[in-house]
Amino acid sequence: MHEKEPPKEPGERPAEERPREAIRGQRPGDRHIRVIRSTELRPPPSPTYLVAGPSAATSSFGRLYQGVRRAVIGAPIPTAHEIHERLTKVKALAVLSSDAISSTAYATEETLLILVLAGSVAYQYVIPIGIAIILLLAIVASSYRQTIRAYPQGGGSYIVTKDNLGTGPSLLAASSLLVDYTLTVAVSISSGVAAITSAFGSLDSYKVELAVGAIVFITLANLRGVRESGSIFAVPTYLFIVGMFAVILLGLAAAWFHLFTPHPVTHAVPPATKALTIFLVLRAFSSGCTALTGVEAISDGVPAFQPPEAKNARRTLTAMALVLGSLFLGITILTYHFHLVPSANETILSQLTRTVVGRSPFYYYVQATTAGILLLAANTSFSDFPRLSFFLARDGFLPHQFRLRGDRLAYSTGILALGVASGILVIGFGASVTALIPLYAVGVFLAFTLSQASMTYRWWKKEPKGHPRNSGMLINGLGALTTGVVAVIIITTKFLTGAWIVLLLLPILIAIMLAIHRHYQRVAAQLVLPPQGHHRSANWPRESAAIVPIDTLNEASMRAIEYAERIASDVVVVHVALDPKEAEQLSEQWRQEGMALPLVVIESPYREIIGPLVSYIEQAHAEKGGPTLTVVLPEFVPAHLYELVLHNQTTLRLKLALWRHPGIVVTNVPYHLTV
Repeated sequence: MHEKEPPKEPGERPAEERPREAIRGQRPGDRHIRVIRSTELRPPPSPTYLVAGPSAATSSFGRLYQGVRRAVIGAPIPTAHEIHERLTKVKALAVLSSDAISSTAYATEETLLILVLAGSVAYQYVIPIGIAIILLLAIVASSYRQTIRAYPQGGGSYIVTKDNLGTGPSLLAASSLLVDYTLTVAVSISSGVAAITSAFGSLDSYKVELAVGAIVFITLANLRGVRESGSIFAVPTYLFIVGMFAVILLGLAAAWFHLFTPHPVTHAVPPATKALTIFLVLRAFSSGCTALTGVEAISDGVPAFQPPEAKNARRTLTAMALVLGSLFLGITILTYHFHLVPSANETILSQLTRTVVGRSPFYYYVQATTAGILLLAANTSFSDFPRLSFFLARDGFLPHQFRLRGDRLAYSTGILALGVASGILVIGFGASVTALIPLYAVGVFLAFTLSQASMTYRWWKKEPKGHPRNSGMLINGLGALTTGVVAVIIITTKFLTGAWIVLLLLPILIAIMLAIHRHYQRVAAQLVLPPQGHHRSANWPRESAAIVPIDTLNEASMRAIEYAERIASDVVVVHVALDPKEAEQLSEQWRQEGMALPLVVIESPYREIIGPLVSYIEQAHAEKGGPTLTVVLPEFVPAHLYELVLHNQTTLRLKLALWRHPGIVVTNVPYHLTV
């Protein structure tokens, strides 16, 4: 044996690293080793890429369904057009800030609902509580501007916390936001319905139906895609902002400059039922903090902006904070000045507008735009809930269906899940804002705190020393401290009135997400490829066994038998006989047709089909000892969908009974019936 070293080509690997092949000579024992040049190796086959167009229905029912679907949701959008579906700053303010801005319609009222328990003397705390909430808003908005700068690709509480504090805290942040987004939809929709029933009292008995209808409308609008939902929801948002600034300016003109006479609305302050304590004031403050729900939405939705995403998101966040703070402070000051009192039949905002402009057409304009933005404020959650669900599904904490995008580039599974969950809440709580508010804001302030604590840790551990690091630590540290204190206040003051439900739900959600993650880890471990070079097919026998269950010997069963003979050398046909006479007829027909395959007849005196079949298949699989046993099922495919009910679906039932049996492969041989 000798080695033949060919000349080395420029750029080739050393001979000892190149592939070799053994070549036999003409004499026994005569062979030599040839080193193979890289140019002589056969390149691996390159993959074939095809581009699929939108599928077209072939049946009449399918065409009808596709037509209705496209009329409601729209035509499919290719992935390449995703960049064109991004939001401008104007649309983003409407889509991602409608929740926060709309909360001005009920935040002041929720504060007063608690203060009036102590009588009219408690009104002196309305303005201080309002100012405290404005300062908190400034801190939170500044903190999230830092988050957007550090995470320009999108820095929601889940991503930021997972990146800095680990899996456990990130799942707490994620579950808190999932609960909060669901409550946001329920509260916003219920508040919008309350605005409608304040103007039209006869609709009060239909508020649950109105709320569910609004959720269905917003769900369908979001299934159409981000850009289209932005176009739909932008108009009501800006109409509300214009209307409320007009009410505030007119109210200030009437209150301080006496330019015209207001139309006072008088509601008697109910007698005091609680003592004016620090706990009561803190409880009122926690209710007013609902004004801050939705502030984090812009930080979560940075990828939805047009380039440059982070810069546009920071500017939109600043604009949102200015609008939200101005409206909330103006409504709070005027509510205090006119001494408005919460009423079961009329919202504070309706009373304020009626005080300023009376029951003029402008009053109905404000009520209509208030109802519009409150109903559509849920769109913020419909933008962020599916995106958060995508990130959780990507990391294996939610089902992988949440990763998929629909025809319109929207995360359809997340949108539908949020619509169903919020609808259940609205029905369960009777579309009552007062009943839902105690559950509200607990989750969002927990997420605020975890996000800002994560950013503080990031500045401390991962950023170089200097001015940006010090200022970032100060801003996010202050944000974490204040939102943490507020979270404790909200949990303490609202615990008995409903916050305990959220606190009980959070660990349940975390446990579910961890269980899902463990499942995906087990699946991945079992599906991992063997080391390169091991031929998996070496462990599989060339000959296999197949079983063909049949009811009668007909064209469909004959096709299944012929298919089984092509894929297996050991084929057995099985029939479960419910009636001995039918078994005799099948055996006679089997002989007449000259069938060479063995026929096994199983008598079933208790008239069961699936149980005896499964038992026989399991026994055959154990006796044959092979790694797999193929069960070939003949299946009727009717010409029309409605004809499915005319067949007993034994094939489907048998597939469901066998799908958990390892080593048993089930395949269908369809026989298509004609008209």
